[in-house]
Amino acid sequence: MCGISGWVSYSRDVSQESEAGMAMAATMSCRGPDAGGLWADRHAVLGHRRLAVIDLAGGVQPMTAASAGRIDAVITYSGEVYNFQELRTELVALGHHFETASDTEVVLQAYLAWGPALAERLNGMFAFAVWDTRTEELLLVRDRMGVKPLFYFPTADGVLFGSEPKAILAHPLARASVDDDGLREVFGLVMTPEHAVYRGMSEVRPGSVVRVSRQGVAKSRYWTLESREHTDDLDTTVATVRDLLEDTVGRQLVSDVPLCSLLSGGLDSSAVTALAARALTAQGRGAIRSFSVDFTGHAERFRANAVWDSPDAPYVVDAVRHIGADHSDIVLDNAELLDPAVRKAVLEALDLPTVTGDMEYSLYLLFRAVRERSTVALSGESADELFGGYSHFHDPEAVAAGTFPWHLPYRRAGGMDALRELGLWRRLELEGYIADSYRDALAEVPELPGESPAEARMRQISHLHLTRFITFLLDRKDRISMSVGLEVRVPFCDHRLVEYVFNTPWAMKTFDGREKSLLRAATADVLPESIVRRKKSPYPSTQDVRYEQALREQLSTLLAPGHAPVLDLVDRDGLRRLLDRPAGSYGIGGPYSARAALERVIDLNTWLTDHGVEYVR
Repeated sequence: MCGISGWVSYSRDVSQESEAGMAMAATMSCRGPDAGGLWADRHAVLGHRRLAVIDLAGGVQPMTAASAGRIDAVITYSGEVYNFQELRTELVALGHHFETASDTEVVLQAYLAWGPALAERLNGMFAFAVWDTRTEELLLVRDRMGVKPLFYFPTADGVLFGSEPKAILAHPLARASVDDDGLREVFGLVMTPEHAVYRGMSEVRPGSVVRVSRQGVAKSRYWTLESREHTDDLDTTVATVRDLLEDTVGRQLVSDVPLCSLLSGGLDSSAVTALAARALTAQGRGAIRSFSVDFTGHAERFRANAVWDSPDAPYVVDAVRHIGADHSDIVLDNAELLDPAVRKAVLEALDLPTVTGDMEYSLYLLFRAVRERSTVALSGESADELFGGYSHFHDPEAVAAGTFPWHLPYRRAGGMDALRELGLWRRLELEGYIADSYRDALAEVPELPGESPAEARMRQISHLHLTRFITFLLDRKDRISMSVGLEVRVPFCDHRLVEYVFNTPWAMKTFDGREKSLLRAATADVLPESIVRRKKSPYPSTQDVRYEQALREQLSTLLAPGHAPVLDLVDRDGLRRLLDRPAGSYGIGGPYSARAALERVIDLNTWLTDHGVEYVR
């Protein structure tokens, strides 16, 4: 896992301007604390920061491939390709020679063998750039589900690119500015593909290739979700899901550095941990190391609500005992969650205001603690989007609503009311923006002839989650984990599993009348009964009212004498009215609450001030 960056200019000799390239790469140091490198030619500079995971001695980047005494291509690569050994064997048979044991060299040689079509052959999470010295063309490639990020910024004569916006913004040609469209993305919860919030910047769409040449920028898709008839019966479907899970978890255990699992006591993370533990035992590698997060006093003050049914801790205990994991609990308190240094670190990691508030702060603290003992972690992320775990999948009102289904719980929890009170709903014209985004998203859903209206609608709901909502979660996970140099792998994003489950009928996904029926049936034999029976419970958020009180104090400071840039965007009287509400009226945290909307206002102000972001009307 690494950070990549670069600059292509067809009208100047950038080999003489390596300082800009070094500045871009330096912003990726958190993603690659182990080593750094820079390669420069007349019209291209490629930068790299390395987190060494496979072939620690080899795999130095940027990596070149040469023939007849000249360099043919150069790669700067981030991620993991899990089928690189099979591809290496195939390439050797074609006459390719290897000098390292890294997957990076396999990807580079695959480019020389198959050109841009190499992307279709890769199984993994990756984002990379290849500069072809023979044609003077740049290729930007991103994995199918968008697990690894990749941004670019077209210039008058080329392009800037990087794993994160900060790499691009470090170059003099790019400006950190945002307009109303960017703010609509920040507050609209629509996750438009390719939209990077910053003006002039784009994100390489998952499953896409961006090709840069003297003729300009050309985009193409090498993978999209397709609708296919599902012909397997229930038993076969459950067995296939299990086989795919065992294969992808097994593949993702490849590592030359300490590896662990993130364990919440829920079905998703427990299934991944259990399957990983089995595979490690079979390989003679000992017990799986696991980590969980909790808050001081959380079990005692916990109250069930529409989002959280139960605290995690008792189920983590059951999972650890059943699986035999070498487990550590990371227990956090309010002082840590409210630590200005932590909030600064999270904002710097995201390059944007937070979406889920304390969830992002606790995630950072969890990852920071995990990184002290492991470099790679397996996660249960994305199972809810794939198998239908969220409550709004099963809420008739949310399913029938003519908008993104996750907006209904957001409205119920007061998030949209808070945006209206603050004036952001009207100012940013979010009603129309969300409606347009929803219409565009529905237009991309592949239909299946002969499907019943109910099944067709659930196919739409699934597609919306797998192409929109999932991107927010994957980006949050990647940016925060990589800010501490931790590589987090997501077995549920294996494209073979995604394709198969997406095309499984909804009636089969809920055959036992519950959420995630297929996943539960496929992994019940490796889990304790308590977790098999447990109702879906998302990543935890603190319920300590003192956290809210501290949040209210921070909000009050925005109204104190002096100029807070966010007050140019929000309504002062509306903010005062929200502060006049009694304690507890903000509701719980998470992306669906009014509390989160207000927390984002605080972060928006910090983003505009401390990060030098210019708001352009």
